[in-house]
Amino acid sequence: MRDCLISEVSYRTSRSSGPGGQHVNKTESRVELLWSPARSACMNAPQKGLVLKRLGPRLTDQGVLILSSEKHRSQYRNREEVTERFIQLVTVCMIPVRKRVPTRPSKTSLENRIREKKIRGEVKRMRRNPSSE
Repeated sequence: MRDCLISEVSYRTSRSSGPGGQHVNKTESRVELLWSPARSACMNAPQKGLVLKRLGPRLTDQGVLILSSEKHRSQYRNREEVTERFIQLVTVCMIPVRKRVPTRPSKTSLENRIREKKIRGEVKRMRRNPSSE
């Protein structure tokens, strides 16, 4: 699946920001990864639905995910880093959420709770001023 996803990705390069002198002024080391989950052929419909739902706020108006990296001086290393982040992000998005199965407290835990409440109430009652009773 990894290779299939990487084949659907396109990259865009630009000059990185920040200090760096002549190197940063003449090399395009910043890498942007662009991917459209709606047009992906690597995923089935339920997987696409999960990914679109979870990545919704991160998608552009055209439905394109854009990730960028300018951490390293090298375009190659920035490309590797942004690709790894992309694979990790999509993999996490495709894990289905397990539905919570509601449970009831046991009889023993209910009895313990009531007993502890009575003890606590008795402690508070003992702290009161005797003249108020």
